This record gives sequence, C-alpha cells and structure tokens, in this order.
Amino acid sequence: MDSTMIISQIFLPISLAVIMFGMGLTLVVDDFNRLFTYPKAVVVGLLNQLVFLPLIGLSIILLFDLKSSMAIGVMILSLCPGGPTSNLITQVARGNIGLSVTLTALASLITVFTIPIILSKFITYFTGNTNVIIELPVLQTMVQILLITVIPVSIGMVIRKRNESFALRMERPMRIASTVLFVIIFLLVMIANKEDLIEAMKEVGFATLLLNLSTMGLGYITAKFFGITGKSQISITIESGIQNGTLAFVIATTILNNIEMGLPTGAYSIWMFITGGILMWRLGSKKN
Repeated sequence: MDSTMIISQIFLPISLAVIMFGMGLTLVVDDFNRLFTYPKAVVVGLLNQLVFLPLIGLSIILLFDLKSSMAIGVMILSLCPGGPTSNLITQVARGNIGLSVTLTALASLITVFTIPIILSKFITYFTGNTNVIIELPVLQTMVQILLITVIPVSIGMVIRKRNESFALRMERPMRIASTVLFVIIFLLVMIANKEDLIEAMKEVGFATLLLNLSTMGLGYITAKFFGITGKSQISITIESGIQNGTLAFVIATTILNNIEMGLPTGAYSIWMFITGGILMWRLGSKKN
C-alpha cells in the first residue's frame, strides 16, 4: 500500500470523523426541533439539497459530457449534504445560523441512506457502456458513512449534554485542529496527484464552478419564491451551494478507492472557498 493509499484509506476517514465530532460538540437536541420552528425554510432547504441539487449535478454532467470517473465525482458532490464549512460561512455572512445548523444536521442524517442508494444507480448508469467495473455495496457504504459521520456527531452531542462547559471550551480548538488536519491531508493527496488535478481542472473546472453557482442561485430563488427572506434566505442560499467536500472526498478516495473520482472535489473546493469568501466579505461587512 503506497503513501497516497494509506492517507486516503486511513487518515482521511479519521480526519472527517474528527470534524464531525467537533460539529457534534456544537449541537443540541433543540437543533433538530427547529423543523417545527422554521418548517417552511427547513423543507425548502432539504428539497434543494436532496432533490434539486442532484438534478442540477446530473444536468451539468450531461451538458459537459464528462467521462465516467469525473461524472461520478461530480455526482458524489451533488449528493452530499452541507457541512461545518457552510455553518461557518453562514455565521460570518450573518445568516440564520440556527437554520443552517438544522439543515446540516438533518441532511447529514438523511444522506447516510440516500447517498449509497442513489449513487449506486448512477455508477451503473455512468459505467454501463464502458469496461470500467465499480461496485458500491449499499449496506456496507451506509455503515461506513454512519461510522464516520453520524456516530462522531452523536458522541459530540452526548459530551455537550453531559458537560456543556467542556464542550464549549473544546468547540473552537476542535474546529481549528480538525480543519488543519483535513487541509494537510487533502493537500498531500492533491500534491501527490498534481498532474491529474491540473487535467481535472481543465475538464471539470468550469463544470464544478457552475455547480457551485447554480446551486447557490437555486437556494436564493427558491427561498424568495416561498417568501423566505432576510437571514433565513442567506442560510438556504449557502446551504444549497456549499457541500460537504470532505465527505465527498472520503467517499471517492476511501469507500470507492478511486483518487480520480476525488479530483472534482479538489476543483470544487477551490471555487467553494472563493464564492464563500465573497459572501462572507459582502454580507459580513454589512451593518445591521
């Protein structure tokens, strides 16, 4: 097993689990009860993430006629929920952080089941006319995603409930440490595959930018259409357009054991931080 494989198979899942544990330290049971506080906003946000986003991803794949590995990589991104990054961007951009956390938590729970089922169908579709054989055992994938996302979040929530002061003290250090850990591991994998990443940027660079911008636009338009304005509209816009790239990268490189399928996530992450940074700068600098 080479160094890149060790990183993707061992350290990447660990880094994601640490990130999700840190997210759990910020959550309480009431975060899930916001479904009843903001029912319309939560339903719109979840529909965007779970239904419309994959449809947009598929449309972009067909529009750019991407090869199977790149297509599957883009589809993985499209199926992933929002992540801790979307919560951070929402907070700085002065959105409804409670709604953002609720959407992330609920979508993360639901996608444990939806990602393996839907992705397995798309893998069959994208590789049906090729000699490439990629298998995604649905039940095993559900268990793997559960172990590296839901379980760490649950442990973090239990610690938060039993010792809130400790959880609050650890929240910031955990967020910083887990982010730094993932960035280092992510960069190591990308550097080891830099030539492939350059080629991937040529092939899916604009496609992933379009995915990012169109899903943000979807969030803004659907929120406005349903009469959701102000801070909640900002939250839905960000949650619709900022996906959990960490989870997407782990699914591609660890579960599917295919570095090439993780390259669209590398391209997407560049755009995500640029557009997210612009939102934080423009909205965060506004006076209330």
